[in-house]
Parts: sequence; C-alpha cells; structure tokens
Amino acid sequence: MPAETQPPCHVFLVTFPGQGHMNPTLRLGKKLASKGLHITIATTLDFGHCLRNAGSIADQRYPFGDGFIDFHFWNDGWENDDLRRRDLDLYLPQLELTGKAALSQTLKDRAAENRPVSCLIGNPFVPWVCDVANEFGIPCSVLWVQSCSVFSVYYHFSRKTLNFPSESDPFCDVEIPSLPLLKHDEIPSFLHPYGEYKAIGRSILQQFRNVSVPFCILMDTFEELEKDVIDHMSTICSVIPIGPLFQTLKLSDEKGSLSGDFLKADDCFEWLDSKPEKSVVYISFGSIVHLSQTQVEEMAHALCNSGFSFLWVMKPLMKDMADCLGLKSHVLPDGFLEKAGERAKIVKWSPQQRVLFHPSIACFVTHCGWNSSVEALSTGVPMVVLPQWGDQVTNAKFLVEQFGVGLRLTRGVTEKRLVLRDEFEKCLRDAIVGPKAEELRENALKWKKAAEKAAAEGGSSETHIDELVGEIRKRSGTVIKPQASLCVRTDN
Repeated sequence: MPAETQPPCHVFLVTFPGQGHMNPTLRLGKKLASKGLHITIATTLDFGHCLRNAGSIADQRYPFGDGFIDFHFWNDGWENDDLRRRDLDLYLPQLELTGKAALSQTLKDRAAENRPVSCLIGNPFVPWVCDVANEFGIPCSVLWVQSCSVFSVYYHFSRKTLNFPSESDPFCDVEIPSLPLLKHDEIPSFLHPYGEYKAIGRSILQQFRNVSVPFCILMDTFEELEKDVIDHMSTICSVIPIGPLFQTLKLSDEKGSLSGDFLKADDCFEWLDSKPEKSVVYISFGSIVHLSQTQVEEMAHALCNSGFSFLWVMKPLMKDMADCLGLKSHVLPDGFLEKAGERAKIVKWSPQQRVLFHPSIACFVTHCGWNSSVEALSTGVPMVVLPQWGDQVTNAKFLVEQFGVGLRLTRGVTEKRLVLRDEFEKCLRDAIVGPKAEELRENALKWKKAAEKAAAEGGSSETHIDELVGEIRKRSGTVIKPQASLCVRTDN
C-alpha cells in the first residue's frame, strides 16, 4: 500500500476503570499522540459517564501534536448502580468477560474499516488484554502503574523462589535481589495472607503467568529513581522506564479540557496564590482511600493547632461505596472552619499535579499511591506518609528510607493504629521547619532535578519514549504469531 494511503499508526490503550489507572494511561496517550500516533483509550461505559459528568472529556477527537486521541467505552453488563462493582472477586471476572468480547469485536470492526489497530497496551488490572492481542497477532505492551520495585516483588512472588509471608509464617522478612530488606508489612498487602482485596493481587499476578506477547513493560518511573531494580528486572524482561509521564508533558497540557479526573476539580489557585512560599500543607488520599471518622477528627485538630495553612481534599463519598461498604461521609469537628479561618481551604477534588507545582506548598500528606508518590518526587515536595494497603505500604518505605523525602506516621491498616493529634502535629512541624525539614527539602530537590533531567529532550525517559514510538511504527502492520511470552523469561 502506498505510504500516502496507509492508515495512521493506531495504538489502543485499555485501562481498568479507576482514577489511578486512567491518569497514567491518559498521560501516556497524550505523549504518544504528540509523536504523531492515533491513540484510542478504552475503558468501561460506567467510568466514561463519570469522566463526562466531571467535564473531563467530551465526545470529540482531541488533537495532540501531530496525532490525536479519542475514546472507546464498553458496557460491562451491569446497571450503573450495581453494587457488585465494589466486590472485586465478582467484578474482575465480569470485566474480563465483557472486555474480551468487546475488544475482540472492536479489533475486527477497525480492521474491516481499514483502520487496523497497530498495538495494544493494557495494564496490570486487565491482563486479558494481552490474551486478545495474542489471539489477533497484534503487538502488545503493558503500562505498569506501580513502581518497578513493586513489579519486582510481584514477579518474585509469582515464581515462588523466595520466602514470602504465609499463613504458617506471616511475619517473615522478604529478601529480593536489588531491593532493601522488606518487613512482612512492607510488601504489597494484596500478597499478604491476611491482607485485604486479594482479588486484586490475583489479577495482577496473571500478568506474570500470561502466555501472550508483550514486547515491553512500560513504567511510570525513571532510571535515576530506581536504577538498581530496573537493571535487575531488565535481565528478566524488557522494562522501559518512561516517567514521570506527567512531567514529560508540558504543564499547559494538564490545564486543558482533556483530563482523567472522575470528579470536577475545584479552583484553589487564587487561595494558594495568597499564601507565602512553602507555607501550605496539602492533604489528599487519592480516589479510593477512606479514613475513619476518628482519624479525620484527629487530623483536623492537629491542622488547626499547628498554625499552618492547609489545602485539604475531602472527596465526596460515592453512593455505591456507602451502600456496599457501610461507610459514612466525613464530618469536620464543630467550630473547625471558624477556628482555622483563612488558613483552611477545603475542596472536593483538586488538580493535584498543578497544586504540587505551586510554590506555596510546603509538604504533602499522602496515602502513598504511586501516582501521588511520583508526582511529589517530581515536583520536589516533602511528604508525610499515611499508607493504608496495597502498594502504598511498599511505596511508603521507599519514600522514607530510600528516597529520604518523607516522614512515616503509620505502617498501614494492618497496624490498626490511630494517629493522635499531637503526633500528627509534631510530624507536620518536623516536615516543614527545622533541620529534618531542611534534609527532606534537599532530598526532594535532588529528585525533582533528576526527574526533570529524565523527562527533558535527550533524557533517559524521553529517549525511551522515542524508541517506543519507533518500535510501534516498525511493528505496525506486521503479523506476530502467537508464541510463548516475551515478557518473562522462563529460564530465570
């Protein structure tokens, strides 16, 4: 086919319907589109409704650089208010059942319309995307939405060659090549015998037992941050660090009409602009974590007593979470807002990456999700860490002990410990004023500079993205016969 009549190189990104998955997926999509590729981002119809209602997307094609982005949504087969979505043991199999069928039909339709898909990119919560790619002979990759260190933990757990906590020995330490010693409560809780949400762990582990053909594993990290573990895992599979994705994009892109937010962000910048440099505590626990009412009250008293200004994201409780999990919306203590006055700004949602770039931010109180962690590292903001479950407990260890940018309040929900107001207030002070704060800021600035270097033209991550685009173009239109996985070598 003559070059001028060839369809554009079309990359299909499939993501789990969650805020922490959509953000890096959309950022990767923007980056690839800016290089001239046609990008389609696919997720469930239910999540698509949330994005539209928040004003994050519209029914249109979005130009980015020399390429463009559009969206595709599939029906997961359940009504909008079906509470089964909160039971991952039920929802993940349903997602696979409907997603596989929908993706297969879409690939057939696009091929029939002379708009063939050149490459499929899935993520750890939808490992079946690689199965579909293998069936159709389409090159595929995986966007890993956690750290490379966590990737290494899952890989070695799946191979059962190292000792991990078990029902017979739940408190054993874990020794993994290239990683520091991990205590029993520092591995992702999905892998712990007494951890919650084991369905997520099982789904992620399928990625390592898959017989599909991912030609690489893309990671929202950068070489300078996780060099040893990236080098180690690169001897096992093709690991490509391409992050921090949000920093490889111009900040103006994140201000546009296209975002991955499932809630409409509140405007907080006039308030931030009124505050001195490095004077504001930013508090956000992502889209899923829901602290106890008692913990929220202790935090509120600590913030009031500290004298610091603070921007606190208190997301509304979704009805299905309240109905299914028996949760209640948080209530601030009586007189809290009056006492805090102009020092307080409470919002339902925030444009976090822009907030962290703001010069008034002094520290970030976080649950340590990987998106939040890498955003704070890349903007040079010290952290007070309050991990709950999943990879958050592992990320917290690295933020505090390896990267030197955080102070840890808890070790996760398994600790079952309430952080009292005096302890919380002291931790805030240590993170903002005094010698420890200075050390945290110096380390944070070091990682900010490293992130900027990786994301700059000629930097490690930007170079990897250019190589990825070249590889996708090279594979475009070729037929890849089903074979054993190229992702994980079986001789290791």
